[in-house]
Amino acid sequence: MGPLCIPVIMCGGAGTRVWPESRETLPKQFIPLVGDQSTFQRIIAMISDPSVFEKPVVITNRAYRFLVAEQLAELGVAATIVLEPERRDSGPAVAAAAELAAKSGPDTVVAMFAADHIYQKPAEFIDNCRAAIQTAAKGNIVSFGIKPTHPATNFGYIRPGAPVEGTAARRIEAFVEKPDAETAERYIAEGYLWNSGNFVFPAETMRGEIERFEPDMASAVAEAVAKAETDLDFLVLDEESFGRATKKSIDYAVMERTGRAAVVEADMGWNDLGTWSSALSFTDTDAAGNSIRGDGVVLNCANVHIRSPEMLTAVVGLEDVVVVTTADAVLVLNSKEADKVKALVDELRRHERREVVEHKRVYRPWGYYQGVDQGARHQVKRILVKPRASLSLQKHFHRAEHWIVVKGTAEVTRDDEVILVHENESIYLPIGCTHRLVNPGKIDLELIEVQTGSYLGEDDIVRFEDIYNRT
Repeated sequence: MGPLCIPVIMCGGAGTRVWPESRETLPKQFIPLVGDQSTFQRIIAMISDPSVFEKPVVITNRAYRFLVAEQLAELGVAATIVLEPERRDSGPAVAAAAELAAKSGPDTVVAMFAADHIYQKPAEFIDNCRAAIQTAAKGNIVSFGIKPTHPATNFGYIRPGAPVEGTAARRIEAFVEKPDAETAERYIAEGYLWNSGNFVFPAETMRGEIERFEPDMASAVAEAVAKAETDLDFLVLDEESFGRATKKSIDYAVMERTGRAAVVEADMGWNDLGTWSSALSFTDTDAAGNSIRGDGVVLNCANVHIRSPEMLTAVVGLEDVVVVTTADAVLVLNSKEADKVKALVDELRRHERREVVEHKRVYRPWGYYQGVDQGARHQVKRILVKPRASLSLQKHFHRAEHWIVVKGTAEVTRDDEVILVHENESIYLPIGCTHRLVNPGKIDLELIEVQTGSYLGEDDIVRFEDIYNRT
């Protein structure tokens, strides 16, 4: 038996580089970019080997807590879900993981993985993890260094040094930033490795290094963990304490400064899916290099990639193009400009475009709603409520609502009444009434909601009771 290893999944990023599929309310780690599972679910499945890993910990934020819980439930995996009150970069997240893991004992080893990376070689992944855990157990902070397959300019690099005695690892002589193409070619010739950004460490060692290099971060996070409270099935770090933690990546906070850094060269089919080009590199292509996921057609094209899950997308006579079509946005991208999508999203955010934040389909802990039509004084939505789920007891000041049930049965509270509404029946909720929607059945409840009024924003809501503890 090797040392106790707790896998920790960092799951709080926004994933702007693969917009428009990735949005702030549904970022890329929860999307099936490769295969049928989300990248979060893929890594959870990878670290489920009980001979190597203990019960996983997921560090995320309040906005994603129910997405995390639902995707874990789909896999039948139990995990400790820790909520950051705000995003403070990876340094405080790692500090919190070390602080929590240290409670399991002085020899506890932590393996940190990003939720939006993939590993195409499961057996090699486990072998590399075992090697990293054994090296970490000797007091080292171990990175996974990926042997480059091409001179990538969108990855950081690691310069390996002397072997670490008694292990399969080598000392890290330097971390280097993303290079230009010429420098990347030189790095490969000199034996540099890609920096995967995932690493393994003894909990006590990481705590000590953070206290040494970032004492303010260490003390703030320690206090946030000590004052953490349970909310439903989530462990919520103390907001005031965590907010005082230095906002800094773990690379800058510790990895580039510690003398304990080591690297295990890993060949496990790793990719960070950081751009559309990297995500689409895993798709099957035809003889001309074209790939289609969803409903798409290409004619006289080469190296054209289409992702269109909801509507027909047709491309004629183009080369080296990515086309991503969603219900409310279309991205047409020169494949060589894939790293510019983040800048595009920043520009859209500057113009306060809703499409940066959410899809037409917006997920809630009880199900989802999807916009169908909208005018100056009306809005139509499709609503799905999962079995036994309940919306909050609420009211609106500026709109009335009409609900038409198209599948299942709705239990509707309207002021002092409780009414069952069946398929092909409807109910009217006047402005200002207190109401709640419940699915009492065993199948999904689907309904069409028609809103009418002078203001139709989602912030026109007062919640009186909510089983999900939303304000």
